[in-house]
Amino acid sequence: MGGTEHLTVHREGATLVLTLNRPEAKNALSPAMLVGLYDGWTEADEDDSVRSIVFTGAGGSFCAGMDLKALAGHGMAGDGYRDRLKADPDLHWKAMLRHHRPRKPVIAAVEGYCVAGGTEMLQGTDIRIAGESAVFGLFEVRRGLFPIGGSTVRLPRQIPRTHALEMLLTGRPYTAREAADIGLVGHVVPDGTALEKALEIAEQVNACGPLAVEAVKASVYEAAELSETDGLAAELARGWPVFDTADAKEGSRAFAEKRPPRFKRA
Repeated sequence: MGGTEHLTVHREGATLVLTLNRPEAKNALSPAMLVGLYDGWTEADEDDSVRSIVFTGAGGSFCAGMDLKALAGHGMAGDGYRDRLKADPDLHWKAMLRHHRPRKPVIAAVEGYCVAGGTEMLQGTDIRIAGESAVFGLFEVRRGLFPIGGSTVRLPRQIPRTHALEMLLTGRPYTAREAADIGLVGHVVPDGTALEKALEIAEQVNACGPLAVEAVKASVYEAAELSETDGLAAELARGWPVFDTADAKEGSRAFAEKRPPRFKRA
């Protein structure tokens, strides 16, 4: 199991938990964090015993975005990871879920600040829970910057365009309740309980057929880029093979026998 000084990895049953771990900087992105995230997504993709991923932050914050000192050329802790970043110029975008979509469901557990790059990474997750005091926002325009982590493309596809443009063009902070009202997050829970709620949802996902779960997730994202006609055709192409798996047969037997299913990814 991987991890770095700024990204911890641990298992909770069939759930891989990735935790941004730079609380003294509100989990601002560092080379060590980016490399750890990339390795974490890769581990989850390659390990069939992992059925879901929970993505969270340590110390009461999710992520305050990129470390601006590093962006200005002043360096930061973790220079030993720069060789990895140079060897794969796309690694940081994969780490931030801009150029990579894990095949397992990703559940975000947000406490405190989730701004700039934090809100951009959030858009690469599938299910989102926020503590009541969480703060969201894309602050880049206030600093003369561009939210190049994918927000001008993804955000208007995930929430109504008027709300997406307001968030992008004003750079103002949003409360957790506002984020829920516009559909950016799905649950608002008492502070300090976002991770607990995320793990609860992960357990519900883990109890389902893993092949079916992965196919459903893939179909949703594939269809979003297609016309309805093409999307329905693609759904059939992905969905029918699931019915012929051992998992599907086990699910049917378990239902008939009124017992929990024992899925084996077959």
